[in-house]
Amino acid sequence: MKHWFRLGLIASLASLSGCTALGPMATWEVVKWGGSMAISHQDAKPVNTVHHGDAPVKDVCVEYNRDMPLDELVPALQAELKSQGVQSRVYDAGTGPNSCTHWLRYVGSIEWGTPPLSQQQRPYLSSAALSLRDADGRLLSSSAYISESSGARWSSTRKKIAPVVKALITGFET
Repeated sequence: MKHWFRLGLIASLASLSGCTALGPMATWEVVKWGGSMAISHQDAKPVNTVHHGDAPVKDVCVEYNRDMPLDELVPALQAELKSQGVQSRVYDAGTGPNSCTHWLRYVGSIEWGTPPLSQQQRPYLSSAALSLRDADGRLLSSSAYISESSGARWSSTRKKIAPVVKALITGFET
């Protein structure tokens, strides 16, 4: 609700007459930015979570996906795993040690767009699917993220992936 108040305040200030340091185009950019910030603060939600209720996972080997060209995804995954009390290590496919009892695999897609107040396009995470498997390949849990709002696309990758990792580990889509 605070974000909508701020957006309204910015819009009303932009409509006042008198001297201003902002021209009409700059004012419009500020209004667009305020709206996109309000929308981007919407929480991401995991979808299609499947959890088989096994014992809690404390250590995971992450299989690095070279086909997923978003550099910030793996650090975001590792940070969120750590916040769930799960240690992680990253390995190329087929190179992990035999001691890995749990494997996290991920796929995703990126799209390109121009963020507010920018002239350059950049990639953003538009969808991701995570699966947690045991050493024998048996599926323990899976969860996914699918962008539902055009404004939320500029949220950080970590913010998008956080509820998906939580659902993957706990089984709850909250």
